[in-house]
This record gives sequence, structure tokens and C-alpha cells, in this order.
Amino acid sequence: MISTTPSTGAAEFAGKTALVTGAARGIGKETASLLHTRGAHVVALDTRPELAVLSKELPGVVTVTGDVTEEETATRAVGAAVDAFGGLDILVNNAGRTLTKPVTHTTARDWDSVMDVNARGAFLFAREAFRAMEERGGGAIVSTGSYASTVGLPEGVAYSASKGALAQLTKVLALEGGPLGIRANLVAAGVVETDFLDAFRPDSRAYLASFADVHPLGRVAQPREIAEVLCFLVSPRSAFVTGAVLPADGGFTAA
Repeated sequence: MISTTPSTGAAEFAGKTALVTGAARGIGKETASLLHTRGAHVVALDTRPELAVLSKELPGVVTVTGDVTEEETATRAVGAAVDAFGGLDILVNNAGRTLTKPVTHTTARDWDSVMDVNARGAFLFAREAFRAMEERGGGAIVSTGSYASTVGLPEGVAYSASKGALAQLTKVLALEGGPLGIRANLVAAGVVETDFLDAFRPDSRAYLASFADVHPLGRVAQPREIAEVLCFLVSPRSAFVTGAVLPADGGFTAA
């Protein structure tokens, strides 16, 4: 019997161009690496200095430094993909910001800073990607969401709201993108062992590890595990999947 299912391999993304935001570390770096290893041209964006290291580790990767909340950054990053590789086929909206505060301690500035990165930034990059992908005849967008995209997170009012907004943005992108051949999906990740909270608390790794028991699998995720799901959702293997909020949370939301 001949299989018609595309396989995972070095050439899975051959000829495709991908833009990954928040690519310097963690999930973003793992995703950029997987896409590159599997044949894609990659444009990697971040504000962190580690971005320079990524360009040395992944030959041929184009790096762009910029803030995802600025329209100019989105235009420049998509333009870099078009200029360097002739177009854009894949967008991975991975840049994100978190905040852990009770409602009464969350300031308007706190709210704006989280919403700007997680929702506004994703919108700006999706908008510019749409324009490039329409010229290309289609494409795929995936965003790194959270279990907080679908359930409430105590002391996470801004974060939960921003990830909920990202889930709704994904659905609208899928509806408007369908006729253009553009798919859009979101990965609702569980707790991941990254440096995401390092700037907020010195015990961030131990704190994240303490969430192991809330996942039925009994552990937190590794960045590469989430990166694999992101890559699946922009690959030909998920060609009939769009508008999905796909849990990759170790079973957390099953309850």
C-alpha cells in the first residue's frame, strides 16, 4: 500500500521560507532549528543578544532584531524574508511575555505590556504575513499559546486575557485565510521548562518544575516537544487543519 501522508524528514520544508519570532531562546530557538534542519529558509527575530549565536549555529539563517509590538518591525521582518528568499510561507508567532500578579496588583501598564507583546505583536506579524502569503498563493501561521488560552489562570489576568485574545485571533485568521490558502492554528502549551520567568523570579526553574503534578503526564514539557507540535501545524502533514487550538499540555485541560 502506498502512503499519501507526507513524512517528516530533512526535506519536509524544502523550498519554504519561515519567519520565527522570539527565536533567540527556548521554544522559538528549537522551532527555528527544526525548520532549518528540515529544509526551510529561516528568518529569526528577537530582541535578545543570543540571536547572534543562533545565526552562527544555523548557517544561512537571516536574523532580524526588533520589538514585535512595533509595526515597523513586522514590516521589516517580512520584508527581509521576501528580499532574501523571494517570499514567505510560514509564520511562527512565538514571542511572548508573562506576568504573575493578582487582579488588584495589576497596573494598567502591566496589562498593556503583556497585551502588546502577546496579542498586538501576533496581530501585526499575521497581518504582514497575510499580505506576503497571498502573493505566494498560501501559507501557514501558528502561534504559541497556552493552556491559559482556554482556562483561567489565577494571578494571571493580563496573561490569560492576552492568550485568549490570541486564540480568537487565530480563529479569525483561519476564516479569512481559508479562501487564500492560508491556514492558522495555535498550540495551547502547558508549563514548559524554559527561562521565560528568569527575569521575574530567581527560583524560576524550580518554580516551573513544581507544576509537574498538575499535568497528568507527571512532568512539565521541554521546549523541543512544543516546537515539534508547532512544526507539525505548519507542515503538509496538517494540510486540513486550520482554526484549531491544539492542547500540548500533558493532559492539563483534560480535567
